[in-house]
Parts: sequence; structure tokens; C-alpha cells
Amino acid sequence: MQFYNFKINKFLLIGFVLISLVGFLDSIFLTVKYFVGTINCSTITGCQDVLSSPYSNIFGIPVALLGAFFYLSILVSALIYIQHKNKLAINALAWLPSIGLLFSIWLVYLQLIVIKSICIYCMGSALTSTVLFILSIFIWKNKINQVDIK
Repeated sequence: MQFYNFKINKFLLIGFVLISLVGFLDSIFLTVKYFVGTINCSTITGCQDVLSSPYSNIFGIPVALLGAFFYLSILVSALIYIQHKNKLAINALAWLPSIGLLFSIWLVYLQLIVIKSICIYCMGSALTSTVLFILSIFIWKNKINQVDIK
């Protein structure tokens, strides 16, 4: 399925840019804290437990760094689409948030059920990936309805 036969609402694209930027900054913060080895949470005390758990990396790569790449790729895709109306960029905006949401669900499950601690910054990332997924639904909906958004 290709998503390039219609125009995307500029507010939708601004949403992708802003939300992915928030997610990127959150992920970079968590990546730095992962390498430093400590993180202080003022609201919930589980951040250190989550950050130092065996689930905080995949093959030695911090999960937060993977999140930073995820958010950066959405940010770049949105900017490329804004600038060039590139069909690959709109496809990325339609598909990537689904992958991010599924991964976030897995990570929230790990926090709540396996690690039994909650990191407020990780939950913030889960929230941003959920919002990005909701934004991507608008791309799908408009493609399915073949509506030309202005």
C-alpha cells in the first residue's frame, strides 16, 4: 500500500515533528543516564531499577538508544515529507509508529510485570510512541478513504 496520492495536513506533520522531537530528547536523556549508570527520579523511585535491569539493553545496545534512532527516523521522515513530498517518507510515517507502539507495549509489560518498577522517563517514551501511532492512524484513514487533505 502506498501513501503518496494525497496531501497531508500540515498540523499532522507538525505533530509528528514535535512529538518525535520530545521522544528523541527523552531517549537521548535516558541513553546518557544509561552510560553514566545513575538516574534520579523525583516522582517514582523505579528508574534506577529499570535502567540497570538486564532488559535495558539488547545485545549491549541500550534500549534508549534504539528509541532515539526510532524517534530520529520519524523526525527525519516528517521533515523530508514536508520538504520534498517523498513517498518513502510518508510510508515511514504510516508504518514506523506501529512498530514503536508494539515495542513500547513490550517494554511497559517488562516494567510492570517482570522488573516490577516503573521509570517515569520510559513511560514518557511509551506515551510519545502512542501519540505517534495515533497520528499515523490519520494517514491510514485518509488513504483508505482516498480523501485529499489540504
